[in-house]
Amino acid sequence: MPTYEALPRFTTDLDRLTPEQRRKFRQTVAAFVEDLRAGGRFRAGLRVKRVQRASGIYELTWSMGTGPAGRATWQYGPARRPDTPHVIWRRIGTHDILTGP
Repeated sequence: MPTYEALPRFTTDLDRLTPEQRRKFRQTVAAFVEDLRAGGRFRAGLRVKRVQRASGIYELTWSMGTGPAGRATWQYGPARRPDTPHVIWRRIGTHDILTGP
C-alpha cells in the first residue's frame, strides 16, 4: 500500500469541496492507488501528467460532474517503506490550483 501525506494547503482546499466532490476524489484516488500498486503506470482515465514549469509535480484530473473538472497536484516523496511509493498531496480543486501547484 503506498504511503501519503497531505500538505496543509491541500487540506484547506479539500475542506472547500462539496461532499459530492470529495466523494468523486476518493473514487479517483482508489484507482490511482491501484495503479501505484501495479507499478505506477497510470490508466488513461486518470489523466496523470506533469505540471508545466513545476519540476517534479504532477496533476491528476477527474470529472466532478457538472462544472469544471477536478484536479489534484502531487509529487513523489522519499519512501517511508522500502519499495513503496510515497505521495505528497499538494493542492486540490479546479484548474485554478495550477497557478500555485
